[in-house]
Amino acid sequence: MKERIVSPKPHPEDSNAETSLRPRTLSDYVGQEQVKDNLRISMLAAKKRKEPLDHVLLYGPPGLGKTTLANIIASDLGVNIRVTSGPAVERPGDMAAILTNLKQDDVLFIDEIHRLSRGVEEILYPALEDFALDIVIGKGPTARSIRLKIPPFTLVGATTRYAMMSAPLRDRFGAVYRLDFYSQKAIESIVTRSAKILGVTVGETAVPEIGSRCRGTPRVANRLLKRIRDYAEVMGDGTIDLATSLEALDRMQIDRRGLDQMDHRVLEAIIAKFAGGPVGIETLATSLSEEPDTIMDVYEPYLIQLGFIQRTPRGRIATRLAYEYLGHPYDKPADSSNQPTLFED
Repeated sequence: MKERIVSPKPHPEDSNAETSLRPRTLSDYVGQEQVKDNLRISMLAAKKRKEPLDHVLLYGPPGLGKTTLANIIASDLGVNIRVTSGPAVERPGDMAAILTNLKQDDVLFIDEIHRLSRGVEEILYPALEDFALDIVIGKGPTARSIRLKIPPFTLVGATTRYAMMSAPLRDRFGAVYRLDFYSQKAIESIVTRSAKILGVTVGETAVPEIGSRCRGTPRVANRLLKRIRDYAEVMGDGTIDLATSLEALDRMQIDRRGLDQMDHRVLEAIIAKFAGGPVGIETLATSLSEEPDTIMDVYEPYLIQLGFIQRTPRGRIATRLAYEYLGHPYDKPADSSNQPTLFED
């Protein structure tokens, strides 16, 4: 699948810029106010008691700042952070090696923690509860277990698939926080802050226009800002005003609600090919030459958030809002969702 500019998932081009644009402290972190307040209290209490912070689980859609928060936690606590991911820890021995190399009060950050294997999770359980590592030596009747103590530490887990985590692992986190999409005001603050760091002049009228197309996601906001900066440097004097922003965004085919060409294809397929639905995900995916998982995980979430698509037991339905947004007349009967369809899953 072609990488989309408005995708909340990281692109290879994002790595260097994201590092420089990430806030370093909670006071610099924009948005997620309730999460920040709770984290601030927990960290101050941990410092006062001179104990490690309770294990923290951050979940929510990609691109909202889970990795940034993990780094801020370590920075504000004044400790080191060890970073890994669920897919990277393949064997229990890999996790044991990571745990035994931790220092007192370190933060261990595991991204995509829902992708840890069951064997690796078993190694984590005693480490999270008792700061101990159970090692089995030998095999068969002569096998024996040895418990090794490890320094107290804080695990920060991040996941976009909270429901896919096993219940025993979820229960071992002392604090669980959901990160939500950002408000227009928060996104505008992020655009303004990132522009200052990048040394770009952005007009006051351009900031709301850029912010409205970022899908409530800081990663998308920073990516769009960099693309518009490039356009302004090549096609203008480097200043990002409203006209320059509109020209650049039009070239990228991103409309005023942050929808790109593929989002429009999904909506148009449901409305034009399947009379607004309901249409099964398999049929919809086939009509678009995409995988069903790609439709569900990549395209649908934002369209559902906007209220353009409804998921029903009998398939996907385009709402009145979608018809109006695309300029199609809405003449479906009120009870159309109850009519029989050939496109059920």
